[in-house]
Formats: sequence, structure tokens, C-alpha cells
Amino acid sequence: MRILVLGGTAWVGREVATAAVAAGHDVTCLARGSSGGYADGVRVVRADRDRDDAYDEVAGTDWDGVVDVARQPGQVRGAVSRLADHAGRWAFVSTGNVYASHAEVGADETAALLAPATADVVGATPEEYGAGKVACEEAVLAGLGERAVIARAGLIGGPGDVSGRSGYWPWRFAHPSDPSGAVLAPASRVAASLIDVRDLARWLVSAVSGACATGIYDAVANGGTLQDHLDAARSVAGHGGPVVRVEDAWLSDRGVAEWSGPRSLPLWLADPDWQGFAGHRGDRILAAGLRPRPLEETLADTLAWEESRPVSGVRGAGLSDDDERALLAAAGEGAA
Repeated sequence: MRILVLGGTAWVGREVATAAVAAGHDVTCLARGSSGGYADGVRVVRADRDRDDAYDEVAGTDWDGVVDVARQPGQVRGAVSRLADHAGRWAFVSTGNVYASHAEVGADETAALLAPATADVVGATPEEYGAGKVACEEAVLAGLGERAVIARAGLIGGPGDVSGRSGYWPWRFAHPSDPSGAVLAPASRVAASLIDVRDLARWLVSAVSGACATGIYDAVANGGTLQDHLDAARSVAGHGGPVVRVEDAWLSDRGVAEWSGPRSLPLWLADPDWQGFAGHRGDRILAAGLRPRPLEETLADTLAWEESRPVSGVRGAGLSDDDERALLAAAGEGAA
């Protein structure tokens, strides 16, 4: 098959291109080339998707499948306008942020969406990001109809995750900041899930290859609780020290951030309006052929990738050693 990846240098796009090449397809990546290297074996078309001539070099080719990972509505609308008539199936990587409410655990693809963004360029807040992706979805569905596959991804993790969300916990359990080996963790049993970027990429390639029905899918995997996730991370790290579990209010009072970013505890969500964000069911994508690897395998591979990085220390998310030691001192020695 002839597959076009719109992107291909950033993390998810590069994994899609890698998976498509591994499956024996003829793969072209259209991107500026500023986010990283290309997968081996792809044809490269360098283009700026904000320019009117971005698709000139690929618009005359018939593509069996197109995969797009963009977040800006203007870029997606432009791609659909120029390429839809020359595409077989079209897979768009969307996000669970498109849903209007994240309070309910166990929701599925039928949940209500945010109003779509009207601008071509949107900001990076969760609400703007979600509204922008709704607009992108609408453009793909309007242009491709029954040829469209929408993958609303939950938390994507695995080797290469520079956000630190999937790497922090196995790394922290492997590298406790305190001489006692203690690790600070939320006591919360909020929903948690993680889809390995490699499994998502392979499924997207299979979807544009015709292996499943088109339509909308919550692309989530390995659902459970945050405590399940922490147990898996601790296991792969071989951690034998105490785990100091503290309540939501205690963390919030001390300025620890939720979910991601600096001075955070990744995957932790205390806000009741977000308790279901990582709790979508994912039944439909499993029935459509997603074969997620065990969470432990993803976390072990992510830890190995973290260990291979040339600069050690604070990841893209989590607590620094100094911050964690101070919080552990404040929490006392209670361990679970």
C-alpha cells in the first residue's frame, strides 16, 4: 500500500511511519522536518503545512491511506481540501480532550463533545486543545465520510515520551531520592490508563489498511487505577523501599501539580471534574484489533529509554529529588 503520513518527525508520527515501513508499505512523510529525524525507509517531502503550496508535491498521487497527527484545525482543513479526493482511508489522531465532560468513569465514544474551535490556530490549554481537535475531526469526517478513522487517544506512553508522564514513575522507583528508598505517591485510586505509542501506531496502520471498520474509537488501553499503575511501575523498577502514600488535599496544600509538568505527580488527578479522563472504556478499539502489550512491558521499555538518555535527573514531569525529599520529610515516615 501507498501510505502518506502527515508529520513523521515528532514522536507519534515517526512511530506510525516506522510501523508502516515494518508492515511492508510504501511510506511518504510530509513535514517541515524540525521536530526530529525521519523513520528509516520513508520518502521525505519537506513542507510547511501553514503554506498554501504545502501539498503540491503529494496532491497528484493516489494514496491508499493517510495518517494525520496535527492539532491545528487550519492545517487539517487544508490537508483534507487538497488530498481527500486522492485518499482511500484517512486516520486522524485525536484526543480524549474532545469530550465536554471528564467527570464520568466508564464513558465511551458517544459522550458529548466540546464545541469546535472556529479559528485555524488554537492554544495549548486543555480546553483550547480539545476544541481544536473537535474542529479537526469535523473536517476529516466532512471530507472523508465513511473512509475516516478517528482515534481519540488517551495518555500515550512508551519509549520516547519526553513529557515524562509514562517515564516518571518507573524512573522514580528505580531512583528514590531519599536514602531510605522511600517514594512519595498519591493515595488516590483515580482511574488511569496508558496506550503504548507502538501499539497505537501499529493499529493506525492496520486501520488505514482496511483491517477494521472505519468510524470513531477511544484509543485507550491498560485501564485500571492509579494504584495499579504504581504497582506495575514499582515492579519493573525492582523497588523494595517504602511507599509513602498521601491524600489529595495534602498534596494540593503543598503546591504539587496534577497530571504532568514541573513539580507534579504524573497521572494523579484530584479535580472531581477530571476523574474520568483516564477512565474511558476502549471496548470498541479492542474489538477492532488493538492488541495492547502489558503495562509492565511498556513501563520497563520506557525505563530503559529513560536510563539511556544522556542527561539524568528531573524528567518532563514529576518531582525533583530535592522537592521529593522535602515532601517526604513533611509526610513523616508513614509507609504503605
